[in-house]
Amino acid sequence: MNILIGTILIWAGALWALSRVRRDHASELRTVWQISLDTFLFMLPRLILGLLSAGFLALLLPEEFVQRYLGDNAGFGGLLVAAVFGALTPGGPFVAFAIGASAIKAGATLGAVAAYVTAWCIYSILRIMSYEVPMLGGTFTRVRLLYSLPVPILLGLLAQAVM
Repeated sequence: MNILIGTILIWAGALWALSRVRRDHASELRTVWQISLDTFLFMLPRLILGLLSAGFLALLLPEEFVQRYLGDNAGFGGLLVAAVFGALTPGGPFVAFAIGASAIKAGATLGAVAAYVTAWCIYSILRIMSYEVPMLGGTFTRVRLLYSLPVPILLGLLAQAVM
């Protein structure tokens, strides 16, 4: 149901933006459509590859590993392992969330998956090296990482306590 609500909101936002462009910048409409098509064609193969890779990776995720290092008996160490794997996971949400969902099915605790997803959001090595350092600089990145270091673990602990 949540994905339906999100999809409706995205469509509503896109239609609103289209109506504003048609009203206020009608001469730019052709350019907007061209940019949109270029972006779609650029992203389509990556999306397909990401979905396929996530599906294969989720299937190949070793259940024994998940239960041992991310399961009920892993404790605090499981949150640390999950956070490290989250930071090292390349790709977008289709990959990270598919791995998280597969980990839950394989026996990971919700706290470990919360730490994994949070670390992927905050510390993705690929995004840090590709975008953040070049655009915002090393000093900003170091400070941000230092202050956000405990966040995945704290959220993992909170998820464990709540669940």
